[in-house]
Amino acid sequence: MKPLVIGIAGGTGSGKTTVARKVAAGLPDDAVAIIEHDCYYRDRRDLSAEERAALNYDHPDALDNDMLVEHLEKLRRGEAVEVPAYDFKTHLRRAETRRVEPAPVVIVEGILVFVDQRLRDLIDMKIFVDTDADIRIMRRIRRDIEERGRDFKSIREQYYNTVRPMHIQFVRPSKQWADLIIPEGGRNKVALDLLIGKLLHALGT
Repeated sequence: MKPLVIGIAGGTGSGKTTVARKVAAGLPDDAVAIIEHDCYYRDRRDLSAEERAALNYDHPDALDNDMLVEHLEKLRRGEAVEVPAYDFKTHLRRAETRRVEPAPVVIVEGILVFVDQRLRDLIDMKIFVDTDADIRIMRRIRRDIEERGRDFKSIREQYYNTVRPMHIQFVRPSKQWADLIIPEGGRNKVALDLLIGKLLHALGT
């Protein structure tokens, strides 16, 4: 039986990761594999640190979708994959990778997972997490400072220069491909319970 691939998209800070983790927690142990689209940022060692910092990381071209498509195809065939690890402070891939074993449910989450048709064709259920912009930006500021070693000035400049424009151009329009829209992300207990219930039924548990 092929795994059920769940795609979770939405704007930065919308709660995609929280939804993915809560769905995984509601399913049997070892039934879920989670892949973050952010891990697939291209490795641009050919550029200086200053040039890497100036790149538009919210554009689809910043991501290695060829590799992600290959990995999803392998997981659907029952093969394990080595997911890259990305350092958001240096904007480089790390030497280590994370081995992901095939599972009955594979969750892939990221702001741009519905933009590439090749990815959409591999996703069985598309979920868009819809959260107000003011909440999303506050979450992003906290995450980038606490988890990614960024300062407020760089976060602010990136938000106005690329994050917001790319959200309007790519992320928000991708909602049209969603099978299910979840307002407020991980706080929407009713939607999460319905989703988990459907997946448990699909797993026969």
